Amino acid sequence: MTLFVKYNFDLVCKTLLKEKLDALDISYTLGNVGEIHIDKTLSEEKLNTLSASLKKYGIDILTNPKTTMVERIKNSIDEFLRDKDLRAINFSTYLADKLHYSYPHLSTIFSENTYTSIENYIILKKVDLAKELMCSTNLTLTEIAFQLDYSSVAHLSGQFKKTTGLTPSTFQRIMKNKTHN
Repeated sequence: MTLFVKYNFDLVCKTLLKEKLDALDISYTLGNVGEIHIDKTLSEEKLNTLSASLKKYGIDILTNPKTTMVERIKNSIDEFLRDKDLRAINFSTYLADKLHYSYPHLSTIFSENTYTSIENYIILKKVDLAKELMCSTNLTLTEIAFQLDYSSVAHLSGQFKKTTGLTPSTFQRIMKNKTHN
């Protein structure tokens, strides 16, 4: 028997972080996605214990400022794409305001560290969201294109094919066959 689950990644991470931080009696405030504000400087021993307990779940504490900034950019992109209200704002303005750096500066850091542009990363994430919506909802491709702010179904289909090598309908057929087996 195969069960398919849908989960809220943000909620899972926040719950896990809260449990681990509370268990170590660390005073904190959870900030934006991927940010924890620690009220007092942690001893090296406590920091290592926290790091080890989070590592078991694939969560790393970042120390390289550029890597940290890239993760903050990625988290901001995820937040932006999942919040319909935020998408009413120009993305470059949103990112610059949220992270308090100019968009060209953020774009340079991102490209130098990921070897892709922010724009390309957004396309990849939007295609991932389209796949998720195709698998977890009964929305039509037109509705998905509209929900993800594509100008047309053809635009979504073109990016989908370029990114995955499959048309959206082929992807849906494969996933439908997979769930029936």
